[in-house]
Order: sequence, then structure tokens, then C-alpha cells
Amino acid sequence: MNEHFFITGEEKHKVRSARAFHVSPYLPEPLQALTKIARNLWWCWNTEAVELFYRIDREIWDEVNHNPIMVLGKTSQQRLDFLAQDDSFLSHLKRVEKSLENYLEAKTWYSHNHGKKHAKVAYFSAEFGLHESLPIYSGGLGILAGDHLKSASDIGLPLIGVGLLYRHGYFNQYLNADGWQQEQYTDLHFNQLPLEQVCDKNGSILKFQLSYPDGQVTVQIWKLQVGRVPLYLLDTDVPENAAHHRELTGYLYGGDLTMRIQQEILLGIGGIKALNLMEIEPTVFHMNEGHSAFLALERVRLLMKNQGLPFGVAQKVVRCSSVFTTHTPVPAGNDVFPPQLMDAFLSDYYAALGLTRENFLSLGRQNPSDYSEGFCMTVLAMKLSAFSNGVSRLHGAVSRKMWKNLYPELPLNEIPIDYITNGVHTASWIANEMAQLYERYLGPRWREEPLNHEIWERIQNIPIDELWRTHERRRERLVHFARSRIKTMMRRHGSTTIELEKTDEMLDPEALTIGFARRFATYKRGAMLFSDIERLKKILCNKERPVQFIFAGKAHPKDTGGKELIKQIVHLIRDPELANRIIFIENYDINVARYLVQGVDVWLNNPRRPLEASGTSGMKVPVNGGINCSIPDGWWCESYDGENGWSIGNGEEYEDEAYQDEIESKSLYDLLEKDIIPTFYDRSRDRLPRNWIQTMRRSMMTVCPIFNTYRMVAEYAEKFYLPSSEVYQKVTKGNFKGAQELYQFYLKLAKNWRAISVVDVSDNLPAEGTEVGQDFTVTARVQLGKLDISDVTVEVYQGYLDSRNRIINGHPITMKFEGTESNGLSIFTASISSGVIGHNGYAVRILPQHDLKFMRYQPGMITWE
Repeated sequence: MNEHFFITGEEKHKVRSARAFHVSPYLPEPLQALTKIARNLWWCWNTEAVELFYRIDREIWDEVNHNPIMVLGKTSQQRLDFLAQDDSFLSHLKRVEKSLENYLEAKTWYSHNHGKKHAKVAYFSAEFGLHESLPIYSGGLGILAGDHLKSASDIGLPLIGVGLLYRHGYFNQYLNADGWQQEQYTDLHFNQLPLEQVCDKNGSILKFQLSYPDGQVTVQIWKLQVGRVPLYLLDTDVPENAAHHRELTGYLYGGDLTMRIQQEILLGIGGIKALNLMEIEPTVFHMNEGHSAFLALERVRLLMKNQGLPFGVAQKVVRCSSVFTTHTPVPAGNDVFPPQLMDAFLSDYYAALGLTRENFLSLGRQNPSDYSEGFCMTVLAMKLSAFSNGVSRLHGAVSRKMWKNLYPELPLNEIPIDYITNGVHTASWIANEMAQLYERYLGPRWREEPLNHEIWERIQNIPIDELWRTHERRRERLVHFARSRIKTMMRRHGSTTIELEKTDEMLDPEALTIGFARRFATYKRGAMLFSDIERLKKILCNKERPVQFIFAGKAHPKDTGGKELIKQIVHLIRDPELANRIIFIENYDINVARYLVQGVDVWLNNPRRPLEASGTSGMKVPVNGGINCSIPDGWWCESYDGENGWSIGNGEEYEDEAYQDEIESKSLYDLLEKDIIPTFYDRSRDRLPRNWIQTMRRSMMTVCPIFNTYRMVAEYAEKFYLPSSEVYQKVTKGNFKGAQELYQFYLKLAKNWRAISVVDVSDNLPAEGTEVGQDFTVTARVQLGKLDISDVTVEVYQGYLDSRNRIINGHPITMKFEGTESNGLSIFTASISSGVIGHNGYAVRILPQHDLKFMRYQPGMITWE
């Protein structure tokens, strides 16, 4: 016997490496188009394409987490040969192939409205949630980024994505027998994903070097095609790198601050290097959260090095062409690096940008004079962006309040942080049965014109029985899916056959089903439903009107509070009276989310207001016939109209959190007992809940045409991208002549601003006040020093006064220049309307005057009387 043929478990570790090779299936000629379709993620939001891959082998489809590349790799040659002779399958394949070709060649919103404008947007994000088979996302931020790319593709926006390709992705969640979250990571095999390595013109793999304190790191680039949009993902897991450098793209949000700053250097600085290497020249750079903000510093450095621009000019060029979106409603959610960490990793940039250490660090500080303040990525992004925005109207207001110290002279409502409310990519989240219903009764334009309210009004044309039966089928599928997932978990825990059989009694396919699924952060209050167990039991155990809840969600691996919350819920639902009425599905991902939003009757959301920046999960429910019940926070403040769902409270904010929890949990119980449950079970003679269906319709008609990423991305394009691109092209034209002029204007303002003042203000208001609708005149005498009339704007800031004589939510009125006195003072006047009854006031101020909106608000350059 040759013992070399037998290797023990201990001996096999001596094999340091193997010569790798890949065996691909042989696709018969009639099936060749499958590869083309599988390598463009367009397939994941085209229901016919999804069904095509599902038909190849249903068991394999589920086994590989709906990954078409792996389906083709695992399907037997015999099955492939059979499909190559199957006329029905081949006909299906040709339809899908033609659909993809038509999609890529079709005229789009962008080509129709803005096709002649030269613009290209680079969209940077630390995570992208595109499909469950590519787990390089953790939650809402990534799902939003993925939907952003999909809708950019749909509307034809010239956009590219830039991110990181995490070898281990985000964790799979498993709950142990005690309900404690366990994290397990699986290696992603890039050759089993629709990824393509970027190569140079000679066909060699494109790589570049990035400097870190402990050596050079080699980075390679992968391309993922998302419809019309390419997504470029950076990867350091290459043989040339040391083990710890290979782990830079190992885990999403893994490690400590040192790992975080290295990943953000890779994303921001490395992302710019990658684009330059690929000769891609964007005109706009969008930072989705602060993780990528270092890209602005790299752009400044390159402009200084390659174009010979001074820092001030380069900074203006970068700012003109940068857009920043913040998603965090609390200061703790923003990355802040200690000065010592900045010294360790970015000290080379101090000299490269011609700045002292403190001047450099001041770019990331709210208070540049506080040398102990850390370096905040959000502050850096805001200071180097022309446009900054929150992700809902309320979040915009919260963000202005949170970052008001950046603009201490400005009224809160004028702080230049705008908002664009998030949306969802409808085609990615709608159930196929519901989409078919829309095709029949709304017509095909519901896909092509998703913002058209008139089309969505046609939902009233859907027969109520057909709408209800369709929704009931989705609820039944959700129940079967949930039972299957619970059974899988119980098998892992060693449950007996009898215990496993009892899972078929969990949940009722006909009962009112309420979903709660999201990241388990403490502010989302996942356990609020359980604040009064006895009252909850009465609600759930009513045999005539049964109610059931499905929970899902992950806690961050280091969030002990979130993990405790999950454990608490798991323990509570083990109560025999609750066991079949409440379940927790582990390993929440896009697939689980899809089943939930497509099958629940009600989507519950009860964050602590105003800590929910947007809350896009609830937007996915109405298109599938579900209804929202939410705290009025994030997007729900804008959507709720009193008839399209339920509001828990009226938007009150409390200082005492325990009292808030008590009040709002009682409000939730009241809604369930007095409104939601009775409406659901109030059936007419044909067994249809007509009032409920009317609320369903109202929810669909009011939410679907507004809260989608088609509207959101088009709004980004017209509000931010195109204006930024236009300005960028102006300031860079003629060897950056516009940028030079812009910087000289700024220097002129900075040099002379302290010399200006509002010397005197008068008006012709009667002493006793005035009546509503009566106009009066304000006159201001202003000292401008060496500044010209055209350099400034003089305004009356008018509004309602609070009890401390402070103007609340005022508005500016531009004053007219009337002339100059012999003493050099400039005279300005304005006619003011007393249009608001009550205690009003005004004040005169001076600001910079420039065509560029962002130049209007310069820190330290606003002078009040």
C-alpha cells in the first residue's frame, strides 16, 4: 500500500497552496445567451429573467441563494443538454435576451430631457445592496445605494459606482438555543459571481499601489454590470499583499478605528486612483455617507500636482463638483478619527496639500480652534461639497440642527443642508403577481412612467376581489416561507421530529400579519410591542380575530444592546400563548425582506423620533398591497395623510424616554384594538374587508408614485448633479480660469469682510404697528469698504418672532441699491409686506453675492446689523 495516497487531517495543513483551475459547464450553443444575461444584474429586477433561471433547476436555484452564475455551474450537463432541445425554454430565453437588448438600447428619461449635457457622475459608497447573492451590504444604506444604481440605469443617467469588494461579505446571522446572535462569515468566490476583472489594453489585470504606513498595498479592480451602470469594486486580497493588507477588503464594517480609516482611505483615495487608471473622468463625485470623503483630498492633491493649482483654487474646483449625502440623525453615527490616527495614516497629505498639521485637521473639525477635536468625515465632506443633503424632509431639518456649528452666523433654516427623500427601486421589490395585476389594469406605462399619478389612480380599476386574492396569496407564501426558515433553525438546535412537525401550526395564512424587520439598533425599539404582555396576549389570542407578528433583523456584531434586544424578543415569544403567533426569522437579508414586504398586511415601524433618517423598508410595502403603521418619523412624515395607513402618535418628541415608550406603546395597542384589527376583520357578505381594501388602495396610490428611486435619482440629477457638472466644466475651462477667478473673489472677500458693517437701519412703520397686508419700507446705510456693490447682497431677513424676539423660519428679501452718500456709505431699500398676523420682526444683513449658490454661505462671511 502506498501511504502517500492517504493524508490525515493533521498532514493536510502542510499543503501550503495548490495550482488552481476552474471547470466551467459546457453551455450548448442555443443556451449561450444565458451567460450574457447572468452577467448583468438587470436580470434581478426583471421577473421573466428570474423565472428563466428558476426553470433551469429549482432546487439548485434555492441552494445557491439565487445566483445564476452558480446555477449554470452546478446544473448537470444532462440537464443543460435537455434544455437546449426544449422549445418552451428556448422561447423563454429568446424573450429575455431580447428584453435585455431592448432595455440597453431604449431611449431614457435622461436622453430625452438632458441628453446633450456632458455629465458623468461617480457614486461612492462603502456598501451596495443589489441582490442577496452578493452580500456586500449590511442594511438600509447599502440597499439604498443598490437601488440608486438600478434607477440610474433605468433613467439612463451616466453614472458609475465605486465601492469595495469584501471577501467575506457581511455576516450570516444564526441564533443559538438561548436566542443570542451568532455571526458566521463565508468566503465569496468571485469567479462564481457576475464579476469581471478590469484589465488594461494589453489584457493584463489592472492593479495599482496605495501607500500605508506599514508598506505598499496592491489593489485590483472588479467590474459588476448593473443594467447600464458599471460598478467598480476594489480588492486587496491579492497574493502580492501581506496577510493584514489582504484583510482590508475582508469584512464590511469589521475591525476597529484603525481598520476603518484604512478601508476609508482605500475607498476614497483608492477609488480616485482607480478611476484615473481606467481613464474615467467624472464631472461630479457623490459621496454616499462620509466613508468616502477622503476622495476630496485626493482630488485636491492631484489638481495641485498635475495642474499646478494652489490649494485654494484646487479646493474650489473640488467643491464645485462634489455632492454629499448624510444618512445619520445622531452625532455618534459619524466616523470621527483621533488626530493621532490621522497623523499615522495621512501626515503625508499635510505637506502634499501645502498645509500645516492644524490647518489640515481643521478641514474635519467643526471648531478649527479646538485642537483636541477629532477629524470628522462628515464635516470634511460638507466643507468640500457644493451640495449636502439629508434623506427626508425631517432628516434635513435634524441635520441642519446637528451641524449648525459649521455656520454659527446663519439662522437654522438657512444652513445649507438640503434634503432629497429616499425611495425604493419598485421593480426590485414588487411581487410578480402584483406586477401582473398592474400590467392588466394600469397598463405597461406604470413601469415606464412611475411618477405619473394619473396612472397610479387606475388602481381603483382593479376589482377589489382580485386585489384581495392576490394579496392573500402573497401572505400565504410568506407564512410557508417563515415556517420553512423556523424549521431549519430548529433542526440546527437539535429539535425532535414532533417539535419540527409543530412548526406547521405556526402562523395562520388567513390571519392579520404584521411585519417588523430592520437593523436591531436600540433606537428602533424592537421590543416596544412587548411592553404590556397581558394586553398583547389578548390581542394575539383572540380566536375570532387572530393577529400574528413576524420579526427579523440583525444587530451589529459589536452592538451588545441590539443583541440583547433580539434575545429578549426570542425569550418572550417562547411563552406558550405567543409561540405560534410571533416568530423571529434569523439571517435577515434581501431575500427575507422581499418575502416580508410582499406578504405582510401591516408594516410596523416604531423608532424613537427623530432618529429614523428615512426608513425605506416601509416604502416597499404599499406597492405590494401592504399598509404602514409607523411613528411619524423619516419618510412617513411626508407620506401619511390620515387615510393611507396609521400614525403612532402625532410626532411628539419627549425628553423622558421611558415616558415616551409608555405613551407610544399604549398608542400602538389602541390602534391595533380600535382600528387596525376591526378594520381587517370587518367583512362584507362576500367575505371581503372593503374598508381595509380602500386603505390599501389609498396607500398604493399615494406612496408608489412618489417614494421610488426613479423620482429620487432624477431629483439628484436635476437638483445637484447637473448644476454641479455645469459649474465644474465652467471653472475648469481655459486652464482653470474660472476656478482662479472664483478663488480671487473669495480672497477679496476674506481680506475685506471685517471692514464692512450695517451702520444704520430705519423704517416708516407706525409706532403702534401696522395692519396685515400693509407695506412698509426699510432703509439701510452700509459700509462696504473696499468691496464693490456687486460683491455683496444686502437683505432684510423677516419672520415671526418667538418669546425671546428671535426670528423663526424667516425668509430673506433682497434690498435694492439706491446710491452712495458723500461719506461713502451705500444706501439700500426694500419694501416689506406685513403678511403674517402676530409678533413679527426683521433684521438687515450682508452676505457674499455670487452666481454659485454655495458661495453665498461662507463661514465668517455674514454680517448682521
